[in-house]
Amino acid sequence: MSAARTTAQGPRTGPGNAGTGASGDGGSGNGISGTGASGTEGSENETSGTGASGTEGSEGTEGPEPVRYERRGPVAVVSMDRPRYRNAQNSAMTYALDRAFYRAAADDEVKVVVLAGAGEHFSAGHDIGTPERDAHLPFERRAGLWWDHSDKEGAESRFARESEVYLGMCRRWRELPKPVVASVQGACVAGGLMLAWICDLIVASEDAFFADPVVRMGIPGVEYFAHPWVMPPRIAKEFLYTGDRMSARRAHEVGMVNHVVPREELTDRTMELANRIAAMPRMGLALAKRAVNQAEDLQGLHTGMDAVFGLHHLAHAHNAETARDPLGGMDVHAMKAAES
Repeated sequence: MSAARTTAQGPRTGPGNAGTGASGDGGSGNGISGTGASGTEGSENETSGTGASGTEGSEGTEGPEPVRYERRGPVAVVSMDRPRYRNAQNSAMTYALDRAFYRAAADDEVKVVVLAGAGEHFSAGHDIGTPERDAHLPFERRAGLWWDHSDKEGAESRFARESEVYLGMCRRWRELPKPVVASVQGACVAGGLMLAWICDLIVASEDAFFADPVVRMGIPGVEYFAHPWVMPPRIAKEFLYTGDRMSARRAHEVGMVNHVVPREELTDRTMELANRIAAMPRMGLALAKRAVNQAEDLQGLHTGMDAVFGLHHLAHAHNAETARDPLGGMDVHAMKAAES
């Protein structure tokens, strides 16, 4: 079935299947993701709808942007802004994030990028059914050369879409040649982990928790499978086998998180770290990042992800043949019930 073609920004509406994250989950949450202090010198606070080129306008979309962009001196703050759904990532958010990261990379005044989430949670994962779920719709592809998924069926559709929107985008963002710091509070689950893991550093509040529960769906882990590189292999196996939450303190112990701070200090401590990094030479930072990323790839990160991505889609295909759907019939309600 072919859907009407859209721009890269994409539509903001979709079918109302089972959702990710509880609706109405607002709250002030991470102060980084707000508008910031008025009158801050060098601050540019606007949505990412302006795009990397600076051309104004929302390219025909309706409703508020799912991502906000603000420059605070040498630091660009990119904030996911769907707090009602715990910042569940639909395609509209993914492409808005891509525009924001591209904009930060192109701005010579930006030395460091902070990735944050509005509200009480960083991100509860991929959108598996909020009212604005848009997985069935086409978007202008940016991360790779796979064809449009929206008029395809079965494994071809799933593989084409996830190669672009999940694995491809995360790999693209990991290579942004400026340091990226994740500011994490509350839930950082599944697709939320992927976003935190593409960042160079992670500052977490004491109430943050991390989880990849998709083995409950019969799937071996999220698409950006960095688990055995961001934590020791036996810890990664327990993390996957149980689907249990990992506290911020435990994540710090195993080396996945750089700093754990009180919730009320998360914004200030993250910005303090970002500004310290921003004092370093831009080229030196870019080369240091490239050096560490290349070392990880030589240790098998890139090829390992390719291998697991194939297993991930084998699991989807198996579920489609033997269960109710490619997610093994595990909607958000079933996932919450299994966790409890």
